[in-house]
Amino acid sequence: MKPGLLMVLMALMLGACRSREPSFPVERISLKGATVVDNSLLGWAPSNVQELFTRTLRDSRRFELLEEGAKDGKDKRARNGWSLTLELPFTREALKDGSAYSIAEVGVTLSMERQGEEDEQRYQVVGLGEVRVEGKDAEARREALREALRRALGQVTQAAALQLAAADRPDAALLQDLQSQDERVREFALRVLADRRNPAAAPLLIRQLDEDDPQMVRQAIGALAEMKAPGAVPALIELVKDREIGFVQEVVFAIGEIGGTEAEAYLFTVAQGHDQPDVQAAAQQALETLLASRKLAPEARGSDRVEH
Repeated sequence: MKPGLLMVLMALMLGACRSREPSFPVERISLKGATVVDNSLLGWAPSNVQELFTRTLRDSRRFELLEEGAKDGKDKRARNGWSLTLELPFTREALKDGSAYSIAEVGVTLSMERQGEEDEQRYQVVGLGEVRVEGKDAEARREALREALRRALGQVTQAAALQLAAADRPDAALLQDLQSQDERVREFALRVLADRRNPAAAPLLIRQLDEDDPQMVRQAIGALAEMKAPGAVPALIELVKDREIGFVQEVVFAIGEIGGTEAEAYLFTVAQGHDQPDVQAAAQQALETLLASRKLAPEARGSDRVEH
């Protein structure tokens, strides 16, 4: 076979494989936050940011931007469409250690929501674009920030496709994804399993409590509380040692959400004898809420608790 023909066939095969990748219906794209509305450093109006993001989604070929006519509820894909909300937590210049150049940095947060048949699905991904500023004039700095935004949008678009793909996968496939070499695939599979309160997610979330990333730790705490996993209570109790008051209060409320005999005993002890009044008050409040929930009928509390 001639080399030229072989290359054409390979390109066609690659295109066919890519076309079989799932695309995700998007019914709405919105922007949020003051950094988008008024940003003199970036020098773009919100409409420019939205146009760039929309183009990035289209170019990825993983998202189907639904036409207005498909949003009337009759189209099945419209009923299963995702709403995307884009925020820019920061646009800034920073100096790296030992560098004579400043770095343009843009942070992006993308929230994704979809109303399912039984409940609402919510996920979030983040991106960070970084570009070296080549000049000191305003135009060079502005262009560096815009390129950083482009890179950040590319990151969240890729991450969103992975996350939404995980959201459509059955639990058995997600459990296999937990063994993936790709850290992102493992993370997004774990998020969906936790959202579905699959018992397999709890031990992995408990392991995440030892991570150095505070955001990852807080996400694990929130997921364990949502799952109501009693096996997480000892790890959460251990987690609050030598921590600042605000963090301890967060964990106390999470323990109250989880409930159980061990949680109740811990909250009673803290409410009676902790040396910080604010922590005492938080424990008392969490304990009262927990005790009140015990008076409800089992069906009112739900029967999907995760046991270990």
